[in-house]
Amino acid sequence: MSDEKPPQLVDYFVVAGLTDTSRPLEEESQQHRPARPSEPITDVAVIIRSQGEEVPHGFTCIETTTSGHPVDLNAGLLNNPQMFICYKRGRDKPPLIELGVHYEGKDRPKPGYKILDTTPYSRSANLNSGGPGHQRTFLTYRRAAEPHGHNTLGVTDICLVMPSKGESTPHTFCRVDKNLNTSMWGPALFLCYKIAMAKANTLVYEAGLLGRYPEQDSESFPLPESVPVFCLPMGATIESWPADTKYPLPVFSTFVLTGASGDKVYGAAIQFHEAFPRERLSEKQSLRLGLLSVVDRRPVAGRSLQTRKSICVLSHWPFFDVFRKFLMFIYRYSISGPHVLPLETHISHFMHNVPFPSPQRPRILVQMSPYDNLLLCRPVSSPLPLSGASFLTLLQNLGPDNAVALLVAVLTEQKLLIHSLRPDVLTSVGEALVAMIFPLRWQCPYIPLCPLALADVLCAPVPFIVGIHSSYFDLYEPPRDVIFVDLDTNTIFQSEERKLLSPRSLPRRPCKVLLASLHSLSQQLDEMYSGPGEEASLELLLSDAEAARGRRAQLELEARAAFLRFMACALRGYRSFLRPIAPAPAPAGRDAGSLFALQGFLKSRERAYHRFYGQLLRTQLFTQFIEDCSFASDRDPCLEFFDTCVDKVQAELEKPEDSPLMELDDPRGGEHTVFITPPEQPAGPDGTELPARYRYDGFPTLRPELLEPPRDPLVAQLCQARSSAPSSPAPRRTKQEMKVAQRVAQKYSSVPDMWAKCLLGHCYGLWFLYLPTHVRAAPAKLRALQLAYEVLRKMEAHKVVLPDEVCYRILMQLCGQYGEPVLSVRVLLEMKRAGIVPNTITYGYYNKAVLESKWPAGTQSGRLRWAKLRNVVLGAAQFRQPLRQRERRAAATAAPPGGRAPPAPRPSLQRQTTWAGRSLRDAPPAPRLVKSGSLSFPSNTHSEGGRGGLGEPPATRPPPLPVAPDPLPPRLRGPPGSADGSLSDISFATDESDRADEGPVGSGGPVGGTPRRGLAAKLQQLLSPGKRPPLRPAASTELPAGTRDAADAACPRRGSEQRDGEPLPRRGPAESLLRPRERPESTASESSVSLGSELDLSDTSVGSAGVPKSEPLADGATGQEPPAVEVLLSSCSRCQGCGALVYDEEVMAGWTSDDSNLNTTCPFCGRSFVPFLSIEIQDFQLPPSTAEDGSLPAPAAQGPVLSDRRHCLALDEAEPELCNGCPDAAVPRRLERVAFAYLSPLVLRKELESLVENEGGEFLAQPELVDSHPIIYWNLVWYFQRLGLPSNLPRLLLGSQHVAPAPQAQPPDSPCVRVRLLWDVLTPEPDSCPPLYILWRLHSNVPTRLRSWRPHGHPFSLAFLEAVLSHVGLSEVHKAIALFLETLAAPGGPRHLQRSIYREILFLTLAALGRDHMDIAAFDKKYKSAYNKLAGSLGKEELRRRRAQPPSSKAIDCRKSFGATLEC
Repeated sequence: MSDEKPPQLVDYFVVAGLTDTSRPLEEESQQHRPARPSEPITDVAVIIRSQGEEVPHGFTCIETTTSGHPVDLNAGLLNNPQMFICYKRGRDKPPLIELGVHYEGKDRPKPGYKILDTTPYSRSANLNSGGPGHQRTFLTYRRAAEPHGHNTLGVTDICLVMPSKGESTPHTFCRVDKNLNTSMWGPALFLCYKIAMAKANTLVYEAGLLGRYPEQDSESFPLPESVPVFCLPMGATIESWPADTKYPLPVFSTFVLTGASGDKVYGAAIQFHEAFPRERLSEKQSLRLGLLSVVDRRPVAGRSLQTRKSICVLSHWPFFDVFRKFLMFIYRYSISGPHVLPLETHISHFMHNVPFPSPQRPRILVQMSPYDNLLLCRPVSSPLPLSGASFLTLLQNLGPDNAVALLVAVLTEQKLLIHSLRPDVLTSVGEALVAMIFPLRWQCPYIPLCPLALADVLCAPVPFIVGIHSSYFDLYEPPRDVIFVDLDTNTIFQSEERKLLSPRSLPRRPCKVLLASLHSLSQQLDEMYSGPGEEASLELLLSDAEAARGRRAQLELEARAAFLRFMACALRGYRSFLRPIAPAPAPAGRDAGSLFALQGFLKSRERAYHRFYGQLLRTQLFTQFIEDCSFASDRDPCLEFFDTCVDKVQAELEKPEDSPLMELDDPRGGEHTVFITPPEQPAGPDGTELPARYRYDGFPTLRPELLEPPRDPLVAQLCQARSSAPSSPAPRRTKQEMKVAQRVAQKYSSVPDMWAKCLLGHCYGLWFLYLPTHVRAAPAKLRALQLAYEVLRKMEAHKVVLPDEVCYRILMQLCGQYGEPVLSVRVLLEMKRAGIVPNTITYGYYNKAVLESKWPAGTQSGRLRWAKLRNVVLGAAQFRQPLRQRERRAAATAAPPGGRAPPAPRPSLQRQTTWAGRSLRDAPPAPRLVKSGSLSFPSNTHSEGGRGGLGEPPATRPPPLPVAPDPLPPRLRGPPGSADGSLSDISFATDESDRADEGPVGSGGPVGGTPRRGLAAKLQQLLSPGKRPPLRPAASTELPAGTRDAADAACPRRGSEQRDGEPLPRRGPAESLLRPRERPESTASESSVSLGSELDLSDTSVGSAGVPKSEPLADGATGQEPPAVEVLLSSCSRCQGCGALVYDEEVMAGWTSDDSNLNTTCPFCGRSFVPFLSIEIQDFQLPPSTAEDGSLPAPAAQGPVLSDRRHCLALDEAEPELCNGCPDAAVPRRLERVAFAYLSPLVLRKELESLVENEGGEFLAQPELVDSHPIIYWNLVWYFQRLGLPSNLPRLLLGSQHVAPAPQAQPPDSPCVRVRLLWDVLTPEPDSCPPLYILWRLHSNVPTRLRSWRPHGHPFSLAFLEAVLSHVGLSEVHKAIALFLETLAAPGGPRHLQRSIYREILFLTLAALGRDHMDIAAFDKKYKSAYNKLAGSLGKEELRRRRAQPPSSKAIDCRKSFGATLEC
């Protein structure tokens, strides 16, 4: 298993700039604009020509609008003062960066703005000076702060527009939305200005690669060749500055590269200037830069030469803030010094020794120097795709209305050109545009920061989203069919050729809610960033930056949720229009029209919005979305999350829902932080500090010998993720499915019956997680898949609460993997029948299985004819069964006393019976036909029935644990015990002639396929040990019925013939219970009748009706051979607080819905404790030598009394295995007892999913699972055995350290491990009082599994036991409880009992009567009624203190749902 590398923080470090091969960019063949201004505007003025004022020297007067109309500011006034605006350019002072209009008396002066209140000639500069009643209006401006660099942004142009003349704001200009003419007459006039970088003496070249680290490309991600041009999108420049010009600050920018597969790579770069040698320039270049005079070519003094460079990091993670801090540190390091360590050491240290934040260590604090550090936090866990989007930046730069307009543009696939003078804003806004349309994906060209070298994409005839620097428009004329989005002026420019749909075309209510949410968020942003300056700065100085960052993250989440809600409302109900691929799909099966009902979806929308939806359905966005929903892809978790959002939203509301669609899951609050120290400085030979010798004049060329330091092994261990084996994505639950399952568990934890079904659903989910491993090992793949399908049907029939769709999804994936598309269609139909709408992931696996699998031939006529012929033959065979039974009965009656009945021939055509098409959902046929036509008894017909107790109906068998699936007709479970739920089914024949003379079989018992044998034959069998089956230490009760049937087929039992005859005379419950006092000898035998399944509490349950009963057991021994290994499991746990024993159903009832909580709650003291699974492993691999045939001699003590007919009959009917043990079992060669935590199915599922994710599904079939993950292994064995689900897990025990190597190789199909599930403890406490059911067996001379119980030292005599049973039999349970309490309170009684009184009486009754003759549900009702009766006199608190309370309703429901298939 190959280990995968952990996520890498940084992939490449790149240095870009001017190279010898760089080509000039301004000499391209594109149409250039007129020469841009070389100097910014530094002053503005107002002149009044009517007063004789002239334009000042160096100023330019604006006399016309953009279209040539005169712009006299007071043209509408009677006394026209003829006022005009003038401006001046230069570099002698900081440029203007903003203009405005101030209404005196209405507006407050803005901080930083200066009001232009006088003209250069000291007159009032009021733009409306016509009279005293006019509004006083002044110009305002804001100047750049000192010091200013050569390339500082500033106002480069000013114009006036007159909307009444059809004029609009020029492109890239910012308009001041205040009318300069406030009089009643005259046209409205608005001031517009443009902000740009006024550059002069600049040469622009295409950027090239100057350096990189690492030098070699990685296999998974080679360095793209276009990275340098993205680092310097406006090119690598050579600029001539005045000698005294200060260096500008570095400019940070980000960009996104999209690979062919759609993977995004994020880049973060800073651009800076450094000196350029004049010697490298040609004469032509020097002339263009103004370094030489034009006439005599003399050098011009007072000029400096600079070039622009960039350093960049590439990563698959958008940690833009972290990368900005790192790059700024590297830049400052390069311009300072000298340093002890070279620059390359810090670069390689950051790339190699800074780990990627993991869930265990979500915070990485990197100390780069004593004064520089950065905090790296794990990305916010979100079901949405990872993105560098900032919706708040979008709102800050465009506002809510423009954001909604852009949403329409993106959904209808328009050509969008986003431009700004701030390159770092372009990527954030571009990412937000493609993220706001989730779940749709932008399929056309997308370049959020486009270099000049790639500007040709703007002429592409396809939709695109491109971001570009605003200086592009100073060089080139843009295309006319593009929608321009100016982030600096908050404007959208639409061309006449391409008009946007109005936001009114969107669905009204969702759009109204979206706008309201965005306006609210925009207002909160203004409050955050526009507070008083002193308070804002003080807040930052008081280290509230962390709180502000958290607040911003919350607002970011709300903005994204607002767009998500709109998309969920717009696409609501889309899943009902998906078309599943029909059988045998056509070649055009992937066409959107065949996958989605486009017209049906359009008609389901309101007619007013058909234009918008019509354009949306024709886009590539929607087509790809339908394909993603129809087929399995890596986007399935995201789409599944969107489906849950669709279910949550209510499109009719005009306000957001109360429950948020998204929740902030920010790991920054974690306590675990990894601290990364700076690189260690080397020491001298004497331990002294080495001198600082690294100093750089500019950013250096990277030296390879300094870029390869050894990696810190400790940090490598910290960041090393666990190896993730390639496993199928189908078993994985998405985070959304986990959250839904958690909410469902929390909801049902307070509802007793639903909590039991919820636990049961998670148990079945565990088995379906194991299903791929089971199918892979199964010899017949189709049978295994059909078995899983039958399990699904049973789960649906019994209303099991499934927490998710993983069960269906795994089966669909396996159907596709093994080429069974028909079964996949049946699974989908089963889902719909169960009312489950498949989510995107399940739907994708279904379509994949149907589309990629080979379908059977279309002609079915031959198969149908064979099916009809087979049914006719089978029907005739079924009609012959009564005749055969009559012959067998006659043969059995005529058999000699000491002989054996000849075995009937095995039924033929049984294979065809299983092919007749019956399924688990079908009702079972008549009992007579089922008995004769079933393969459940494939060997001798003596062992028909094969059940543990007398009179057990055929429907009360627990399910099997098959290993090789065989789709045979199942037996549905019937009511426990007798039909009427009473104890009157205990009946014994008093004479052999009575049975021979009785009529045909009645409805009270099962119909046998073999005649009954006489008493003499049975006694002969009892007295012939060589002909008896070996008394194995494994009881049949712990095995499913199919396993018992298989064992019975190879090993005839003494009690099987007794079941095949007529019904025996019945005796009332009182008579049955009082009989032990009269005849102790027959009591022992009588109680042994039902002890074959003594505490085999097979109840009418969901869990016990899981699979057919026809398959051989993977982990049970069959036939005459004893098992090689026997495992006893018990979940009975002792509370550490009160010492009481808590049984399985009580443990389940005490579990919580938290999938990380291992504790359960004690029902007696209320304390939490961790329950344990107790395991006893018995190794029988060396066969016992006591008998040649493997059987053991009869016990020496208390043999059968032949004169006591009832005693003999009881021994005849008894199973050879006994509850809590067996008589004189073979001694194991090796015995080991271990205990592991007993996990809730919710906890176990989480752990199993993690194991499969990390180790792969194949690990579940390896013996290493037992030793390396014992808790998971033993819990899986327990649950699978408990529900009767097939698995090969017990066989893995043979290769573990718990079992010694076998002396000889076992056959591959040899079933050599048997598992028994016990209800009570495996080992008793040394000084504890024996339970009543053990005392009953000791008094009755019935051997028990454990012989360490002390038969004396307690007040529970045989008379006491018989009195308790008598009260129970007479429905006087309150008297039994009172007698128990009196006995406990008597002197010499035990102070504390480990078992509750309810448990003692229940187990005693089961041991005396047998599970088959007792209705536990009826007993629970009687006990609860008796408890309520006693509570009136003794009080509930006293009864609880003495542990006399009945189990909770949640515990009872857990026992019913899981089935009480445990023995004691």
